Amino acid sequence: MNKITRRQALTATAGALSAIGLAGATAHAAVTDPRPAAPATPTGTVDEVYQGRRIRITPAAGGGGHHGGHHSPGLPTVLIDGRELHVMQNADGTWISVVNHYETYADTLTLARAAVRELQGAALVPMGGM
Repeated sequence: MNKITRRQALTATAGALSAIGLAGATAHAAVTDPRPAAPATPTGTVDEVYQGRRIRITPAAGGGGHHGGHHSPGLPTVLIDGRELHVMQNADGTWISVVNHYETYADTLTLARAAVRELQGAALVPMGGM
């Protein structure tokens, strides 16, 4: 009968635990994939009052040039109290705005609501020079 050394037993145990941990991490990553799901950008017009501010979102219509020529073609128009919130879409489908370039949002409605909270009652100022 072969006796295994303590070192061999510890090595085998560590290897087995590593394999179990790797399998668990892989399964967990498959369930909780950190990549954002397909953006939930509203497909129709949104018109709501949020924290006392009117948010209007209209889908991209191509073209652009309205609201003083500041609107970017191909992007939805996001208005807060009738003033345009300049929005940009990232390569991963998330959204950012001029109010907060450092947080991304899954859709334009969530982005607009976050801008309302960030503005804390202040009015949007038109983008100059665009």
